[in-house]
Amino acid sequence: MTDPHSFAKTDEAIVKDLDLDIKVDFESKTISGKASYKIENKTGTDTIILDTRDMDIEKVTEGVDETMSEFEMGPETPFLGKALKIRIEPDTKYIHIYYKTRPEAAALQWLEPTQTAGGVHPFLFTQSEAILARTWVPCQDGPGVRFTYSATVTVDKELMAVMSASNPEEKSEDGVYEFQMDQPIPSYLLALTVGDIEFKSLGERTGVYAEPITIEKAAYEFADMEKMLDAAEALYGPYSWERYDVIVLPPSFPFGGMENPRLTFATPTILSGDRSLVSLIAHELAHSWSGNLVTNGTWNDFWLNEGFTVYFERRIMEALEGKDYADMLEVLGYQDLLRNVNDLGPTSSDTKLKLNLEGRDPDDGMTQIAYEKGYSFLRLVEENVGRPKFDSFVKKYFSTFAFQSMTTEKFLDYFEAQLIHHDKNLENALNIHAWVYEPGIPANCLVITSARFQKVNSTLASWNSGTPAKDLDTKKWSSHEWLQFIRHLPENMTLAQMTELDAAFGFTDSGNCEILAAWFEHVIKHQYSHGYVSLEKFMITVGRRKFIVPLYKLLILTPEGKKMAQDIYKKARPNYHTVATSTIDGLVK
Repeated sequence: MTDPHSFAKTDEAIVKDLDLDIKVDFESKTISGKASYKIENKTGTDTIILDTRDMDIEKVTEGVDETMSEFEMGPETPFLGKALKIRIEPDTKYIHIYYKTRPEAAALQWLEPTQTAGGVHPFLFTQSEAILARTWVPCQDGPGVRFTYSATVTVDKELMAVMSASNPEEKSEDGVYEFQMDQPIPSYLLALTVGDIEFKSLGERTGVYAEPITIEKAAYEFADMEKMLDAAEALYGPYSWERYDVIVLPPSFPFGGMENPRLTFATPTILSGDRSLVSLIAHELAHSWSGNLVTNGTWNDFWLNEGFTVYFERRIMEALEGKDYADMLEVLGYQDLLRNVNDLGPTSSDTKLKLNLEGRDPDDGMTQIAYEKGYSFLRLVEENVGRPKFDSFVKKYFSTFAFQSMTTEKFLDYFEAQLIHHDKNLENALNIHAWVYEPGIPANCLVITSARFQKVNSTLASWNSGTPAKDLDTKKWSSHEWLQFIRHLPENMTLAQMTELDAAFGFTDSGNCEILAAWFEHVIKHQYSHGYVSLEKFMITVGRRKFIVPLYKLLILTPEGKKMAQDIYKKARPNYHTVATSTIDGLVK
């Protein structure tokens, strides 16, 4: 399997286990230390190749006695970095790389105390997906390579370090932390957080980490995590990672969540106070099977991670909250798919499930296509073969290929052997080739309806017909119903109507980030100046790409909006992670 986003020649020599010994220095914004690998030389080659970027290699040694080894750096390649070519012997078992990251290392977000919830101590978190692990650890940085790891991490004494591994529940006295990950993982699941954080147990196998000021709010929001874990296991088999903990990061985190094994990274934007946005936690938990256990072979196969995870997430939420709740998630997801296909263009090759990202940053492929088109395909399969049969297939899929990588082609072969069995009628009903290899949304895509959304639509029709907003019956609505309402407000709203809605429902001052982001789109489109202060505050403090990128795209459509976008971005950029700025830099010029 050739990975276009890694220099490594894993068919010749491959890493098997990592022993990491590093020090985190907030003053210089660097990580320094030693990465020791146990390797397998498959062909007796004289070179093993690793990926690096934004780091300096000080020296390389080999063997237990650490004799000096020759190494050379390849030329700098955009977004891929440099190949680290290390001279080895046919019987070399261990290599040791002494290195230091640079302050601009793309995976590392160094936050000043003022950028945290507590405001007293600095904070660091990593984001290794898709190919940024190479910016803080020299590694074979492709999802098709798995390794176990241990780590010793030294930090300031008043801070705690946690990783995608076994974790402490209290701060150490000397600032030294030991970690162990016995299950083999790909490099994009390497993760580290350092900050003033606390732990609170939520169940026998679950807990939450957060800054002290946030910990109780997070514990309340995630109170049902143990139930989620039980529901997931009931669907698709045993959880393979011992514990499932979540850490709530500062708001600059560019994603909703990141499924680092044993320690999901989560955005504080899901702390709505009413547990209405916890389907994101169900999503990251589902990754413990689809993605972490069975992993896309290359980033061209990203849909195998995300399509299965969205499907699994919605099955978990259905088990916990009922089918009418899951139906709402499905309809909102389909709306996201339609919007994404419209943005990319229905004939864009990026709307295929099987991507071709060679020569491009794989982050370009991390769109709703993998998530929602992938989900829609699997949902279509379930509809055609029946849920019991499909559940049996998925459960066997996860157990058969546990701790392995999966390409689209290998999956389709397994899919044919286990489910299709050369059934021509079923093949025609599914139209697999169109889903996987052709752009756009196939004609046989299921269109799901939601009974609860139908009531929302009726309420919206009443308002459109003249019923005052304050008289609408919205008391028991979830955030999903509010999203449906806001997303379908008329395009030709007047400022008087915006004002009326805001007075009745307090959208501009909502504590729910999903609602805020949807409402701010109308604030921008209709030049509702009353919302500008809140809009700016939101865009400066929230770094979640899902929210801020659409808002920047809307702002730059008018000269006045573009000036506002540039002014906001000047203030906001220091708070954003590289994953976000790499997208927005090109928009706000």
